Amino acid sequence: MADTLLISDLHLSGERPATVALFLRFLEERARGAGALYILGDLFDAWIGDDATPPPIPGILRALRRLNDTGTPIFLQHGNRDFLLGDAFARATGCTLLDDPARIELGATPTLLMHGDLLCTDDHAYQQTRKFLRSPGFISDLLSKTIEQRLELAAEYRRRSGEATAALEAQVMDVNQQTVERYMREAGVRQLIHGHTHRPGVHRFILDGKPAVRRVLAQWSENHGQYLRINHQKTISETFPKNR
Repeated sequence: MADTLLISDLHLSGERPATVALFLRFLEERARGAGALYILGDLFDAWIGDDATPPPIPGILRALRRLNDTGTPIFLQHGNRDFLLGDAFARATGCTLLDDPARIELGATPTLLMHGDLLCTDDHAYQQTRKFLRSPGFISDLLSKTIEQRLELAAEYRRRSGEATAALEAQVMDVNQQTVERYMREAGVRQLIHGHTHRPGVHRFILDGKPAVRRVLAQWSENHGQYLRINHQKTISETFPKNR
């Protein structure tokens, strides 16, 4: 059985050329031939609409399409930075857009996939902002603006988000365990995989009297990208290094 690979939080942009290059090489050298590639949000640092494709976006879209065309399906969840990825992106790349959360079978293990921000319910201000930004009215108004206006708004949002994050305690920005258990219980799973928090790790606990696990994916950097490789019952965290 071919490997299933899972990644998240690459935050690709023109300001991160080394990370973009690393991802393109990952698609060509590591993901090619995989049974499936799952991207659990924040592939891009900002996505302001499918009609805005400045460099390096065209090259990334072509690389995703090539991987799909070679027989490796790509499944992608929206992140908090790229929730405007839409149908045009999916058509251009061949990617399948997943709901958040999404319940799938990984090997023989029912698994819940999430970006992860829905789990951070102690950050009440963020959850309120998230609900507003995902509302149809806001999205319609935003996409009616020019690309230049959207770029300015995205830059302002990132600035404010950074200031708000700096003011929060670390515990508030992490997941809430009761929320984790609620999502897993509702989905009927014992395994949850997510990104968003940039706190990679494996968290084992007891859910309704049975063992459960929450796996957190890492943020990518210009020097390496971490991914999960799943084959049969084996789940291994591996690193794709910078080409030296």
